[in-house]
Amino acid sequence: MKSFDSSDHQTNDETRKNRTAQAEVTVLKADNTPLVRQEVVISQTNHKFLFGIAGFDIVDANGNVSGEEKELVDRRVDKLTDLFNYVTLPFYWGRFEPQRGHPMTTSLMKAARWCVDHHLLVKGHPLCWHTLTPDWLLSMSNADILQTQVTRIQREVGGFRGLINNWDVINEAVIMPIFDKYDNGITRIGKELGRIKTIKPMFEAARAANPKAILLLNDFDVSPAFDILVEGCLEAGIQIDAVGIQSHMHQGYWGVEKTMQVLEHFSRFNLPIHFTETTLVSGQLMAPEIVDLNDYQVADWPTTPEGEDRQVREVILHYKTLLSQPLVAGITWWDLSDGNWLNAPGGLIRKDGSRKPAYDALIGLVKGDWWLAPTRLDTDGDGRVHFTGFLGEYELLYEGERHHFMLDAVGTSKIEIHL
Repeated sequence: MKSFDSSDHQTNDETRKNRTAQAEVTVLKADNTPLVRQEVVISQTNHKFLFGIAGFDIVDANGNVSGEEKELVDRRVDKLTDLFNYVTLPFYWGRFEPQRGHPMTTSLMKAARWCVDHHLLVKGHPLCWHTLTPDWLLSMSNADILQTQVTRIQREVGGFRGLINNWDVINEAVIMPIFDKYDNGITRIGKELGRIKTIKPMFEAARAANPKAILLLNDFDVSPAFDILVEGCLEAGIQIDAVGIQSHMHQGYWGVEKTMQVLEHFSRFNLPIHFTETTLVSGQLMAPEIVDLNDYQVADWPTTPEGEDRQVREVILHYKTLLSQPLVAGITWWDLSDGNWLNAPGGLIRKDGSRKPAYDALIGLVKGDWWLAPTRLDTDGDGRVHFTGFLGEYELLYEGERHHFMLDAVGTSKIEIHL
């Protein structure tokens, strides 16, 4: 096991080592001579790191609600765009296509276009999952279920290509063949084919529909079972672009040690790791003996001042821990507001739309400590300016004109700006 110092000093050092670049920007005039001893302004406009959020509100804001509810949703969406740069949109098959041949493509297309217009990268979740599958699959043979699932993947990945280029292809495959709460078409084919032979045609269909897509295998099971499954998929020639890790911590924060153990297990594949569904509640913790979180059904699960104090401490530590690790490419919070999945107080804002301390702390990190605010710099005798910035998108402002550039890799980045 890798040693890990959870102190702020060590974590901050690792974060800067793994997430920043030393930029040398040369500014050239139209005649290709350097812009000497002139003031320019450098600003960060986006992170390369994926600070994500579940985007259910965005779907609602684009035509699914009205009146006072729409006003509340719009206020939540404003808070979303202030903080996050990555959105997961819902493609749960049973809800997306409750009647065969009548998918909710238009609604999701509007939401995806809205995200792109607001400079939000989008992921679709999920293409295949044994939960929330349509009941109309049950009348089919296993061979027809498989073909219908593959066709569904081709339709969504191909149809949203260019708007959505990130997908959770398979969700929770470890439990899929042994899932026994209710009958469903995907568990049927998982039982017959086994996990890897079920996963392979799904990934192949998604890859063919969009060769440039980032395709994830996503699971809540962080035991060796998922580790072994990832290994088996890779050995079978399945091209997984990133490993998705769910971290729903309704029963309490994992802590740094467990988080590092999880990262250690999956870092051996040298693939990007996405924390795809992250939750820390700000109310009473769920009892530890509950195995399936879905079994905890309560009418009211309020946020509390004490819980919010705990949540903000744990959110800060969790994000700092993950950002310090180079293979972690993104963290998606699940989701913005209290009272959604399991009625839990897992949001960063309360039901009334007010911000919790965790929201303010995160925005202080993402748009503060880990962000380059507009900075005035003077070019030197060679037309150069130097600065250190977190990986991401930047702009240089000179005489009212904005020139965009990217810091894409750690180390030293040499950039030329032509005015």
